[in-house]
Amino acid sequence: MSSSSTISLREALKFWTKLGFISFGGPAGQIAVLHQELVEKRRWISERRFLHALNYCMLLPGPEAQQLVTYIGWLMHRSWGGILAGSLFVLPSLLILIALSWIYITFGQVSWIAAIFFGIKPAVTAIVLHAAVRIGKRTIHNNALKWIALCSFLAIFILNLSFPIIVLIAAALGYWGGKRYPDYFQQSGHSNKSLAHYGAAIIDDSTPTPPHAQFSIQKTVLHSVVALCCWLIPIGILGLVFGWKTLYPNIAWFFTKAALLTFGGAYAVLPYVYQGAVDHFHWLSANQMIDGLALGETTPGPLIMVVAFVGYLAGHIQHLIGNSDPFWFGVLGAIVATWFTFLPSFFFILVGGPLVESTHGKLGFTAPLTAITAAVVGVIVNLGLFFAYHVFFPHGIGGSISWLSIVICGAASLALFKYQKGVMTVFGGCALAGLLSHLAGVLLG
Repeated sequence: MSSSSTISLREALKFWTKLGFISFGGPAGQIAVLHQELVEKRRWISERRFLHALNYCMLLPGPEAQQLVTYIGWLMHRSWGGILAGSLFVLPSLLILIALSWIYITFGQVSWIAAIFFGIKPAVTAIVLHAAVRIGKRTIHNNALKWIALCSFLAIFILNLSFPIIVLIAAALGYWGGKRYPDYFQQSGHSNKSLAHYGAAIIDDSTPTPPHAQFSIQKTVLHSVVALCCWLIPIGILGLVFGWKTLYPNIAWFFTKAALLTFGGAYAVLPYVYQGAVDHFHWLSANQMIDGLALGETTPGPLIMVVAFVGYLAGHIQHLIGNSDPFWFGVLGAIVATWFTFLPSFFFILVGGPLVESTHGKLGFTAPLTAITAAVVGVIVNLGLFFAYHVFFPHGIGGSISWLSIVICGAASLALFKYQKGVMTVFGGCALAGLLSHLAGVLLG
């Protein structure tokens, strides 16, 4: 029974649009919402099929929640259903982040807005470290993986090794370890054991794979060619219009690499984006990167949407001089960054989905991913410490210490680790603390 005969594309698109505006909480929260809505309430897909798709998406670089939405949309309503579902998951956050980026760069120096960001920065530090602990608990379950995480941290902290090199070394270790010591590299993620039963689903365990989702060499070649054109044509136009060594082709190429190299979830992209955008290209400062992550955390959609903030600031700042309105240059930067970040995700689903549908319960090659995820934990810890340095020592190691930032970060950590508060609650409390500190300074000063 085909799902498309029961759920119309129009009805599905209404849900995907709604999801794009309510998908707060990062990957874990978004996947939980998807499970609740599609598996438990609407019964569009069975839990076993849902987890099978999720396991595949977790193997891929890029945002697993957006890829899962694309996968289910594709399974229900063919290629256009997947493209529209994945796009609607991203589009609201892109529009919101463009607006917030403009507000940030235009009014960011206004004292009360600066005070809010002063309070949010320590919260970002706490959230990044909390993510490292959360991912570590889920994936690092033996000493071999602990050593990989530690060596990854030391490689980037002491040797300043680039993130892609760390990923490749970890993948090679995982591949070798999976062959020699398979018990150490078993995934501890989502399992098909102890599945809950919510009644019959439209796409049930026994529902045959629809014709469009069956593997075909012709469709694989077609989708590959279309994806290549969707990459080549825009980057070619950007190169011809602006010049090959200018900002926008650099954004396109950089975020293509980011999309292909960031295994391990949303937080895995942050160290790579930081290394490129702050250290290499100097598109924005370290403090602006922290602020961008805060905006990305507080808007719906994938956390990886922080790339829109980076793209906007890069375009806006570079065209401040000699242009009456740099806003549209920033918008172009945000769109270019988003397009080239998410294009590979659609390619992976439309090309790889048919293979996955033919291999229920037979996914292999998880050992390299397990090792990569362990390495990512070490890289994220380094990122958290880097943020902490810039927040606690705003004028460098020789300057004064921001004790208030340390206190706010401690309170945020307590709320996250002990009281299990959500990201939005923590951000709200820390923003309020920053604002109150500013008002106290005005009243006392």
